[in-house]
Amino acid sequence: MPHAKHGLRLDLRTLILVLCALTAVVMLCASYFASYRVQRQLLIDHALEANRVYAMKLASITETFIGNALQQLSFSAGVQGRQLGDAVALQAETERVLNQSMAFNSTFVIDANGVLLAISPAHLRHMVGRHMHSPGVQKALQVRRPLVSTPYMSAANNLVVALSQPIFDSNGRYLGYVGGSLYLRERNILNSLLGEHFYKDGSYLYVVDRNRRLLYHPDSQRVGTVVEGNELIDQLSTLGSGTRQLTNSLGVEMLAGFATVPSAGWGVVAQQPLTQTVMPLSHLILNVVGTSAPLALVGSVLLWWLAMTIARPLWQLAAGARSMDRAGTAERLHRVPAWYFEAAELKRALLFGLNLLHERIGRLNRDAQTDPLTGLGNRRSLDFNLSLLEAEGRAFAAIVLDVDHFKRVNDCHGHEMGDQVLRRLAELMRRCCREGDLLCRTGGEEFLMLLPGANLEVATAVAERLRVTVQDTPVEPVGAVTVSLGVARWDGEAESEPGDALSAADRALYRAKQEGRNRVVVA
Repeated sequence: MPHAKHGLRLDLRTLILVLCALTAVVMLCASYFASYRVQRQLLIDHALEANRVYAMKLASITETFIGNALQQLSFSAGVQGRQLGDAVALQAETERVLNQSMAFNSTFVIDANGVLLAISPAHLRHMVGRHMHSPGVQKALQVRRPLVSTPYMSAANNLVVALSQPIFDSNGRYLGYVGGSLYLRERNILNSLLGEHFYKDGSYLYVVDRNRRLLYHPDSQRVGTVVEGNELIDQLSTLGSGTRQLTNSLGVEMLAGFATVPSAGWGVVAQQPLTQTVMPLSHLILNVVGTSAPLALVGSVLLWWLAMTIARPLWQLAAGARSMDRAGTAERLHRVPAWYFEAAELKRALLFGLNLLHERIGRLNRDAQTDPLTGLGNRRSLDFNLSLLEAEGRAFAAIVLDVDHFKRVNDCHGHEMGDQVLRRLAELMRRCCREGDLLCRTGGEEFLMLLPGANLEVATAVAERLRVTVQDTPVEPVGAVTVSLGVARWDGEAESEPGDALSAADRALYRAKQEGRNRVVVA
């Protein structure tokens, strides 16, 4: 079972390849999605702005048309005011206005009592002399000023919008008005001005008045109807011009641009379906995918090659680590091209570990490194650990110590008791040292402590703690013994050797002896 589990593990090369593939897929999908969202918004923004500009253009044209039409009627009102009693002249003037610019479907003159005095074209003249009671007539007679009426049904049963100018005599007395009408459900100048803004993509344009009644629509059957369920139309009179993304009265999402005709209060709306606007985007994304696919393939091959190049040194180092006990492993590790930092550090560590393993095995096979009396390291252990610290360039502090007047112990109590004192001292050294410190008996009553990474302050504190502990721990029947200690430090620099620190510690110990023993001296 353990072998089966190991067989399921992925190596670094496979992991890097999988990661690169996932990264490439995620980045491509993210770029396609971002491109789609950006392009979609650009299409929507462009359509909204194009519709707004078009609506403003047509609103401006309509405003100009209404101004010109009212100006024509104003001139005609001045003429008709001077010949109001001449029926022939009145009729001639209405024909002139009708034929002058083709701005109206009909032109007429109504007196202050609402009686139709003259009208063109000719097929409507049978109504001359009648009292007119339509809403447009009544409104014009009431306000007695230039007027663009709301749509109403005329006496000829036409849905019309009437433009009118009042007639005053030289004394300012109101005589009636001159009017021109647009037949909304027939071909008129408004249709010609607005044009056929109707395309295969579903775009179209319509015009509504203040009461939401359609004045122009591509579907002529809807002209004159009131628009319901369209929030833009409900707010159009207060918005002026702008753009809006909305759902129309038929439930279709639309992109609308709108503007108003100030003199008439009409709203011009140009809009197109959202789905038709973004439809070209799918073809655009397919083109992007088709264009980027070869680049993505080249990038994938490049990522694969790069992953193989990065993983190869690590794979070779891993193979070397699995065969540390085989001959020729060191030579194979040396040939690994560790061209980046991590691989170089792993290679160095493996070579160092391999050399260390071989060296340890060789030394353990040659001799033991433990002092049999105290259980501390012996001189060989000291030399070995010094070589390790030097190879690693690791600084350490050294404490050299010696039992004061040890010869008296042997002379007075015998060598067996002297051995007991040495074993007791080794025990106290273990108690006072730090974890990771090396303790050695270098000969006779001489001992040494190596403190890797310690500075002089730490080493001095350890030495002083040991000195006090030994002083305060009597060994029966010998009683209290004391030690003298010398402290030195090696900085791990290539300019000096570890042995220099030991020599300095020895000299400090000699000074401690000279200065009265039972003391710590720092080199």
